[in-house]
Amino acid sequence: MTTTTSPTIARSYPVSRTDGAVSRRRQQRALGVAAAVCANSLLYLVARAAGTDFTLTDPGATQSHQLILPEIAVFSLLFGLLGWAALALLERFTRHARVTWTLLAGAVLTASFLPVFIERATADTRIMLCALHVVVAAALLPMLRHQSGR
Repeated sequence: MTTTTSPTIARSYPVSRTDGAVSRRRQQRALGVAAAVCANSLLYLVARAAGTDFTLTDPGATQSHQLILPEIAVFSLLFGLLGWAALALLERFTRHARVTWTLLAGAVLTASFLPVFIERATADTRIMLCALHVVVAAALLPMLRHQSGR
């Protein structure tokens, strides 16, 4: 009598039923970060076309700095990824991650307005910089707080 056995494949990672939910949540959050970058880039381009100069001068300096599109995109991406990382850490270590993250995001948004009013700039530049900050928050808040598959 002959018996045949099929080889077993050892998995190096555990398979769980929530893998799909985690993947969807990551996609949703990546979409939020991408939306923040794209929306801010588009808003910057529209404001530049409308005549906003985005020139800032430190109060103690004489040389000014003009913000350019790559700076806007990189800062939007950086703060989007930092927000995502903060939420991921909070989800790992606390039971009230969403509420804590929302309060933290609100505090960061509020604090982000301070440099806008410390720098010397035209009124339209200040208004547009505040709008850029709000756009990042508006894109990230609903997407990063979204819970898929729970």
